[in-house]
Amino acid sequence: MAQGAISKRSVDALEKTGKTHYLWDNNPIGFGVRVTPAGVKSYIFQFRMGGRGSPVRREIIGRTEKIAPDKARSRAHELAHMARTGTDPIEKKKADRRAYVETKLTAKELAFDVYCQRYLDERVKPEGLASYGNIEMVFRLHAIPVLKATPLPDIAKKDVVAVLDRIAASSFGLRRSAFAILSRMMNWAVGRGDIVTNPMAGMTRPPAVTSRDRVLDDAELATIWKAAGKLRHPLRAFYRVLMLTGQRREEVAGMNWGELDRPNAVWTLPADRTKNGVTHIVPLAPAVLNELDLLSLVWQERHQVAGPNQAHWPKLGPVMSFHGDVSLSCFSQAKKFLDVEVERDLNGGLLLQKWRVHDLRRTMATGFQRLGVRFEVTEAALNHVGGSKSGVAGIYQRYDWRDEKRVAFEKWALHILALI
Repeated sequence: MAQGAISKRSVDALEKTGKTHYLWDNNPIGFGVRVTPAGVKSYIFQFRMGGRGSPVRREIIGRTEKIAPDKARSRAHELAHMARTGTDPIEKKKADRRAYVETKLTAKELAFDVYCQRYLDERVKPEGLASYGNIEMVFRLHAIPVLKATPLPDIAKKDVVAVLDRIAASSFGLRRSAFAILSRMMNWAVGRGDIVTNPMAGMTRPPAVTSRDRVLDDAELATIWKAAGKLRHPLRAFYRVLMLTGQRREEVAGMNWGELDRPNAVWTLPADRTKNGVTHIVPLAPAVLNELDLLSLVWQERHQVAGPNQAHWPKLGPVMSFHGDVSLSCFSQAKKFLDVEVERDLNGGLLLQKWRVHDLRRTMATGFQRLGVRFEVTEAALNHVGGSKSGVAGIYQRYDWRDEKRVAFEKWALHILALI
């Protein structure tokens, strides 16, 4: 076993002998050069953990043509110090490698932009959330441009604040929506164990939009109904069903054929698709059935069903869909199309006062009062848990007002049709 000072000259002088041989240096003890039978030379450090009785362990520092002797010696001293202080250099190297790999995976798999898509694919799509388009829009236009590929564990409150600050202060609804969407995704990540805590915990939610009291009058309802009739499917049915049922925009947009029962003229909204988490039964007036019949014909033509039949509805799939695969979500663009037709219908007359889709829901509730519908029936038709269903009454009052709701919806539909 050759011994001597390791230097560039002594390393260059080592020759292959057809078998493995070494040159050992005493500074530090265990520092050496190994020469393989093929003549490959590497700096090594040999040590024991636990005294003479312990097995000999060997760490390769690197090839001699890539590392200068002085740097190799310096590394050998570091390894010797680790061994003396009880740290196994080999095990530490393995641990460091594992940590490095995990960090790289974390940076890749938990990068905010990647995780947003994962949330859409694994949570929003499978659960059929009608708000998919709104969630995707918030990610794409507002959150990702700020957070980019920042790993989720590195996101702090100030980062979320930066996202919200990017949204105009006057856009109360969008700010509040973005806050809720990001918080839900972070809670989902916590539930999966991808992050320990929600960085948004303790943050104050942006203020709600000021309550509106806009109610459309009969002339405005007639104008909107006729304008909707000029739109392509499913937009025509979307707006008319909104007017006839008074249900929420996302609930109608996310309507699935599997929720509909044509023989009994009933739409059953599952609890996971309602705002209050309560299953909602919506009796369908003949006017609603007519709009859905037309959509079913579109579906049958798209799928080349022989002998299209209005009464034959698909069993599954989104109802309000352009291509039959995803639910309607382009709400802003759809409203612009409708507004164009409204202006054409007015033909130079007084423009329709600014209105929102949610005003249709408030208008129906007001119309129910005009038609003499009981308050409890109106609450049930809108699937409200407040008012007559709150407190103790909500616990013991389980009557669903189904028959009364059907009468109310049919009265309302007849009222709208009578305006045309």
